[in-house]
Amino acid sequence: MFIGKYNKSVILTYVGVAAATAGIAFAVENMNAAAMIALVCAGICDLFDGVIARRCKRDRAEQEFGVQIDSLADVVDFLALPAVLGIRLLEGIGFAKYPFLLGYILCGIIRLAWFNTSAAAEGVRTHYDGLPVTYAALIIPVTYAALGFFPEFNAVVVWAAEFAVMAVLFILNVKIAKPRGVWYVIFGALAVGIIALILVRDIIL
Repeated sequence: MFIGKYNKSVILTYVGVAAATAGIAFAVENMNAAAMIALVCAGICDLFDGVIARRCKRDRAEQEFGVQIDSLADVVDFLALPAVLGIRLLEGIGFAKYPFLLGYILCGIIRLAWFNTSAAAEGVRTHYDGLPVTYAALIIPVTYAALGFFPEFNAVVVWAAEFAVMAVLFILNVKIAKPRGVWYVIFGALAVGIIALILVRDIIL
């Protein structure tokens, strides 16, 4: 009746998109802490959706659909949501913020396209080429929490530099090891810790 795939191998990807969409709404309403938490949640979904998918019995069409839907979801989760957040975080520099955000998005989609084509050619991979866009779910919320504890830093300068550096790292030809084994537990624990820091920053400080 419907086109697409809706089995358990992709459901967590869809949940991540739902979290990111909520995050965009929060960012538009200037609820930055809630948007940051939504970004972390999208990151958690992305971290484990591949684990679940690999444990599911899938035919070739389902595998190919999974690769494509994962990258399309990444555009929403880790490019669109951070860009909308960036509009809020870089308000202090007016229209000058848009080149930073454009560079971030453009380099991000180039990296995703490169990943899709190289993954198809190389099969099983032990590393990433360039910084995965998913790391935005770790880097951006950590920075947000840290700036709350170090108000002496110029937040706008930090955010502008961060978006620029991430954009460059997306397309820089460096090898980043893929997380495996215990790293899933470490990243999961980091996500919980980051959410706690964001809540502390916005409730206590």
